[in-house]
Amino acid sequence: MTRSGRKRGRGLPTTADINVTSLVDVAFTLLVIFIIAAPILQGGVEVELPKAAAEPITAQEGVIVTVTREGALYIGDLKVETMEDFLTIYPQYVENQNVQTAFIKGDREVEYGRVLEVIGAMKELDVAEVGLVADPELEP
Repeated sequence: MTRSGRKRGRGLPTTADINVTSLVDVAFTLLVIFIIAAPILQGGVEVELPKAAAEPITAQEGVIVTVTREGALYIGDLKVETMEDFLTIYPQYVENQNVQTAFIKGDREVEYGRVLEVIGAMKELDVAEVGLVADPELEP
């Protein structure tokens, strides 16, 4: 065998290709995680909102007050036991958040009177603006 014969059969040519399959797998995995985690990151208490023509809001726009189906009351993630507690805690919470606007998220099954009770309490506290939160309707 000649010397040149050994060199030809010895190795494969080297290529500089990058294998992006694992990179794409990681990217898709992160995308799925963010899609699942996005609703959780909005914060607040989960309620089934009524559907209406509405714009989406964020927690940075104002304080979110939630009234659950059972009538329980939350300021942000903080559960409030009584309306007297609400009247005490809400001003402190607003001062810490440094916002003036409030949004009420009332479950679609909660009694209308309970939501009006919360609106009345906010009026008593001289809240500048109160908005009601709804799920945006899907266009047919």
